[in-house]
Amino acid sequence: MSPTDASPVVTRFAPSPTGYLHIGGARTALFNWLYARGRGGKFLLRIEDTDKARSTAEATEAIFAGLRWLGLDWDGDAVSQAEG
Repeated sequence: MSPTDASPVVTRFAPSPTGYLHIGGARTALFNWLYARGRGGKFLLRIEDTDKARSTAEATEAIFAGLRWLGLDWDGDAVSQAEG
């Protein structure tokens, strides 16, 4: 199959908003972002917020801020798993 016949690349980063973005999450986000952007694809952000007892709006905002600080942008709106 030639590269033009391939489906578009879509990667996803799905952190749990129970605290700040940590180094492992940042690494995963960076690799997924680089792979998608390097192939003209999309990088999606889905917040895994089904653990309502530990998930906080502040942690979600901290994840957004951490990704922005790293220079990583995502395509479309961030999706909440609990709402989806």
